[in-house]
Amino acid sequence: LLIPTLEDYPLGKRLLRGVRLVHTHLKAEPLSDDDLTDLSLLRLDLVAALQLTQNPDRFSIQTAALVPPDAHALPYHVEPSVPFARFEFDFRAFIDTLEYTLERGLKEGTVVATGEERGILISVTKGALEEAVDSLEELKELARTAGVGVLDTVIQRPKEFNPRYLLGEGKIREVLIKALQYGASMLVFDQELSPTQMRSISELTELKVIDRSQLILDIFARRATTQDGKVQVELAQLKYLLPRLSGRGVQMSRLMGGIGGRGPGETKLEVDRRRIRDRITHLERELKELSSGRYQRRQKRVKAGIPIISIVGYTNAGKSTLLNTLTKSEVFTEDLLFATLDTSSRRLRFPMDREVIITDTVGFIRSLPKSLMGAFKATLEELKDADLLIHLVDCGNPRFEEHINEVDAILAELELAQKPRLLVFNKVDLLPALKKSDPLAFMKVRQLIRKFSAISVSASDRKSLEPLMKELQQRFWHDVPDYHLTREADAEPEE
Repeated sequence: LLIPTLEDYPLGKRLLRGVRLVHTHLKAEPLSDDDLTDLSLLRLDLVAALQLTQNPDRFSIQTAALVPPDAHALPYHVEPSVPFARFEFDFRAFIDTLEYTLERGLKEGTVVATGEERGILISVTKGALEEAVDSLEELKELARTAGVGVLDTVIQRPKEFNPRYLLGEGKIREVLIKALQYGASMLVFDQELSPTQMRSISELTELKVIDRSQLILDIFARRATTQDGKVQVELAQLKYLLPRLSGRGVQMSRLMGGIGGRGPGETKLEVDRRRIRDRITHLERELKELSSGRYQRRQKRVKAGIPIISIVGYTNAGKSTLLNTLTKSEVFTEDLLFATLDTSSRRLRFPMDREVIITDTVGFIRSLPKSLMGAFKATLEELKDADLLIHLVDCGNPRFEEHINEVDAILAELELAQKPRLLVFNKVDLLPALKKSDPLAFMKVRQLIRKFSAISVSASDRKSLEPLMKELQQRFWHDVPDYHLTREADAEPEE
């Protein structure tokens, strides 16, 4: 049975599509697995099979309909066959009751998620289960930052990846049914999807399908406030979108407004691709001009002989908070991943008319695709000019040691491994609670602080930063006067 496309009956935010599937089974067989899968995936109002026999008087009918979500039950209920001659059915009353039951079940179910979107997170990996779980936890935080409420997570560890769907065909259908059952609006993959995989999955469902890279790009787009940041993010989005653009299934990004239309002799798809390439060329030219301006500003700093410090670290380690506390600034901070995208520079004054320029940079994250590194261009330029990198670590995060290694690896990839670094452990105010809840983890943190000769601070507590300030003074001027940060250190924005 071939079901035509249902483009004239979009699902939207409705729980049911407004379409019934009524068909015949010539050998009186019951509803098949395909029938029930179509019912679930397409969110049909009802599926019915007229079961035929050689004797018309013995025709029977069997129906099935969706039921409210239950993680431990099938998403549908199949009625037993009844003789067709005695079949009575008030469809209007049935559908009113069904819609009410589904809506109430969705509200009263255990799945609770708030956000602009409601999504299911999916990881398909050959790696260790523990690594997959950790990576999904980070994806949850990315989703929260992007305004996506997480309904459920799915992990599959296949022997071989499915080249078409990444997931196995049976598993992807199972996930799609669960997503529709829970009222999800999107699927988010932890792994980067190839253009073919993106198209294939999108053709199976009307749900939005994105991967980790797209989620990060969306966060970048939300956080970019300067012209530099906006241009870099849009350029990264366009370069990511271009190979994934197809005639159907892949939606243009919300940043791509205005791209479209049909040129003479060109298909809509060809026009989209051509205009994206033109836009990429324009943005690259604009970015080159902006880069020239940044270079001139950095040269002025170098000529002035003022030391430059850049704060680096894993995303959400507290870099902007540290900058704000050190310099009495008001750089945007929030308990979200990539709360800061644009770089911020401030002058930090020391006693004896000494000063440094201190720069807050975008946080790093694991498995960042090279295609997204362009969005870090301004940050990377700042790091290359820095005299010292403050590597800030959130020691309250249970995966902080992995985060240290990730940042080290990214700095090495950027050819910055030899740049002087100062390791600073942030959020030490959380250690007393950690000592009570997990003594082993507490001991591990203390051992690493000693191992790396790290400085311990609480970025939000100005008084705790005095050891850091004394270390900076020692590094640049080889003396440590007796002073109090709260009285004598001052700062002003860097022009």
